[in-house]
Amino acid sequence: MSDKRQRARVQGSWAKQLPKHSGPAAPNHQQHNRVQTAPTSWGCGPQKTQNTFEFNQPSKPVREAPPETVIEKKGDHEISHGPSGVSRLRLLPGFLPSEEADWMFSKLLAELPWSQKTNYRQGEAYDEPRLTCWYGELPYTYARSTMAPNTQWHPLLFTLREAIERVSGCNFNSLLCNLYRDGHDSIGWHSDDEASLGDKPIIASLSLGDTRVFSLRKQPPPEENGDYTYVERIRVPLGHGTLLLMSGATQDDWQVTK
Repeated sequence: MSDKRQRARVQGSWAKQLPKHSGPAAPNHQQHNRVQTAPTSWGCGPQKTQNTFEFNQPSKPVREAPPETVIEKKGDHEISHGPSGVSRLRLLPGFLPSEEADWMFSKLLAELPWSQKTNYRQGEAYDEPRLTCWYGELPYTYARSTMAPNTQWHPLLFTLREAIERVSGCNFNSLLCNLYRDGHDSIGWHSDDEASLGDKPIIASLSLGDTRVFSLRKQPPPEENGDYTYVERIRVPLGHGTLLLMSGATQDDWQVTK
């Protein structure tokens, strides 16, 4: 899902054409000894114009997109209240100490079974712009492509899962690992609302490596017909070793990308 807003600026300028130079005029011997002064007059009264302009109020009120919110402070943040419930984020920078995060990142980068998944959009296949691997007792399907069940958790992932369960008070049963190889890799706008995750799932995101911005946008109301132009937006920079927990109605009322 993409969110492309285009702006165009048209600039133009017109220059008045200079008069063409002609050759020197032939002398007029009959007027050689006369000096004539052309009368000059200046008008300062009101100018008459042929066109009149009338300002009309726009038929619809002018709308502006709300300013983007940036969340960097450690702790709990209620980001919205709605019919679906309260949407919450918990941001824990430094969940993993830097040196510990360093060797964990190196180990997982080298030892996880990373692969590039093929998805389908409008009937055409394309390679995801990132590498992934899946852990869970059930298959995981999105973008019309399914990842097979995988219960062979890497020992380090099992250790990390236990640490996150202790700090969150929740039990987690599956994990999708994403490897962004450079600044060109990404994941599209989405919500983790698959039926296999249950109602109002709690999603934990642990980041290792370079800082990436985690973006959220509010789902538009029905009258907007899927237009995200004027929705609320949030940016959360996720540094090395940062843990982000999403709970409540976040997966119902928001979309995310990274």
